[in-house]
Amino acid sequence: MSLAFYLVDRMALHHYSRIVNRVAVGLLAIFVGLLGSCSTREHDFLIYIGTYTGKGSDGIYLYRFNSNDGHLTPIGLAAKTENPSWLVIDSSRQFLYSVNETGEFQGKPTGSISAFSIDRESGGLTALQQISSRGAAPCHLSIDRTGRHLMVANYTGGSAAIFPIEKNGQLGVPGSFIQHAGFSVHPERQNGPHAHSIQATPDNRFVTVTDLGMDKVMVYPFDAENGSLDTLHPVKVTLPPGSGPRHLAYSRDGKSIYVLNELTSTVTVFSLNTKTGEMTPMQSEPILPDSFVGINTGAEILVDATGKFLYVSNRGDNSIGLFSIEPVDGRLTPVEWFPSGGRGPRHMEIDPTGQWLMVANQLSDNLALFKINSSDGRLTPAGKPQPVSAPVCVRFMPVQ
Repeated sequence: MSLAFYLVDRMALHHYSRIVNRVAVGLLAIFVGLLGSCSTREHDFLIYIGTYTGKGSDGIYLYRFNSNDGHLTPIGLAAKTENPSWLVIDSSRQFLYSVNETGEFQGKPTGSISAFSIDRESGGLTALQQISSRGAAPCHLSIDRTGRHLMVANYTGGSAAIFPIEKNGQLGVPGSFIQHAGFSVHPERQNGPHAHSIQATPDNRFVTVTDLGMDKVMVYPFDAENGSLDTLHPVKVTLPPGSGPRHLAYSRDGKSIYVLNELTSTVTVFSLNTKTGEMTPMQSEPILPDSFVGINTGAEILVDATGKFLYVSNRGDNSIGLFSIEPVDGRLTPVEWFPSGGRGPRHMEIDPTGQWLMVANQLSDNLALFKINSSDGRLTPAGKPQPVSAPVCVRFMPVQ
């Protein structure tokens, strides 16, 4: 081979190598970028805020949240709808359901339920349907463990209903409707039945309905195939007069139930017989610090994903109470109380990573974010409260 041909071959090889290197670097940059994007998206969540409308709010508001640093970005109004005071998202994250906590719908003495489809990228909501909740002032929604039935509790109506969820996200004809009857000792809050929450037990065999007006928790056998309740053979659990059971939470193993009593600011711990639905009281614990003097009502109760800690919100003391959960029998031990970051804390939720707790402070018109200490459950305020008019419900949803 001549020297000239050799030099030409070397130059061509060098030029080819430079092209290959550039392509490789480019592909690596794209891969790293995609990896970084995926990593970022793993920590990105959408947050839907339910509100009371009429005083500066128009409905359901949307935020973007980064669980790496707790950064919260307001996006705006996701859906204009009246008094969406309780929200629930289905397990497929395709649909969002909201109560419309009103006393009248289409000229009848009932509230309503609104169904929306979710744009998974933008978080935008598209209205699908609005139907009667079958009772006045619906205040609580849940979806059973199969994801096929939506349950609603009507506060003023003192009733509850279960609707089938169709494939397109709309709700069908109720498979069950129950109308409570009864009262208790509080002259203003308990002069009739007031269903305040409804949800299935972890094994989906029973549905519990807390009734603040009757001082009872009703436990109905549940047929998940057709969404019906056995209303003839419920277990009736009676709380002390004037308790006002509002919401409840289950232990991680499903064997303990924690009932938040709004009017007495206590939590009652029950053991649950998962075969019969019987609830046996084990403990009653104040949800307020001993130093508090004044009027208080309990609002929300939740158990963290580890099953080690329980949180309650106090309206009056304006605090979040932390309790540790005994792993053997589910009993509670008070740990500490933390300022809620505003006034009138209502609903609160822990983000899917378990690192953050967000509180909706209704009376001070703000959202407060807290960092959770994973070892002891204690809360540390994170950043400044985010303004939003009359927030009452918080729902996290992963972007993907």
